[in-house]
Amino acid sequence: MNAVFRSKIDLWLVVLLIGIPVALVQFFLEDTGLDESSADLLSLGVVAATLIFCLWIYLSTRYTITAEALLVQSGPFSWLIPLREISSVEPTHNPASSPALSLDRLLIRYGSGAELMISPRDKSAFMTLLRKRIRDLSGQA
Repeated sequence: MNAVFRSKIDLWLVVLLIGIPVALVQFFLEDTGLDESSADLLSLGVVAATLIFCLWIYLSTRYTITAEALLVQSGPFSWLIPLREISSVEPTHNPASSPALSLDRLLIRYGSGAELMISPRDKSAFMTLLRKRIRDLSGQA
């Protein structure tokens, strides 16, 4: 049976992820030579696309543990990690880009040196199920 875990969400992080692209668009459109209405329309389009993309990630970020794999989904991005390849899971607050909407994260090491950070809302239940599915998992959360 599959278990789905939603991402924990730090609201300030979501605001930052939306605010930075919006501010950059405004900054770069100031001196483009476009007339004011064209610049406003272009700005509105880019801001709308950014908001839609962020909303897609916000609504779709989840982690599914199946009998054989961990499936990580976040907007258009996905990872399929076979459970047998997971070598360790440990807590982290690393702010690097990842399919996690919180800095309260788990660092998953798998394969030949690959890493992925996730932020399940219920880390305890996530780790309990993962430990049941992987007998020799090292690391703690």
